[in-house]
Amino acid sequence: MSGVWVFKNGVFHLENPQAESGRHGGGTGTGQRKVLVYQPTGEVVSSYGSLERILSGLGWERYYGGDPDLYQFHKSSSIDLISLPREFSKFTSIYMYDLVIKNPNIFHVRD
Repeated sequence: MSGVWVFKNGVFHLENPQAESGRHGGGTGTGQRKVLVYQPTGEVVSSYGSLERILSGLGWERYYGGDPDLYQFHKSSSIDLISLPREFSKFTSIYMYDLVIKNPNIFHVRD
């Protein structure tokens, strides 16, 4: 991951010009977008509806006690919390890799 760390309004954040040109945080500068794949079926996750269905089957439940701008899931058997942007169009590779880490051997990120 390349980019420049910027300090603005008291917070550091990484600006990645290459990803911004792709507009989806995972592009190669050509507008190509990464996709999240549910490995057991090969299904490409194309909406929060399909993601919620998959996560429910894995024991994740919707969490409504947090930030209203986030779509969140928790699992009673762990301390993990999955936080996703409310708009699916902002569902970038950062969030996809979070799902991969919290659900080993279930999801895969593909170009």
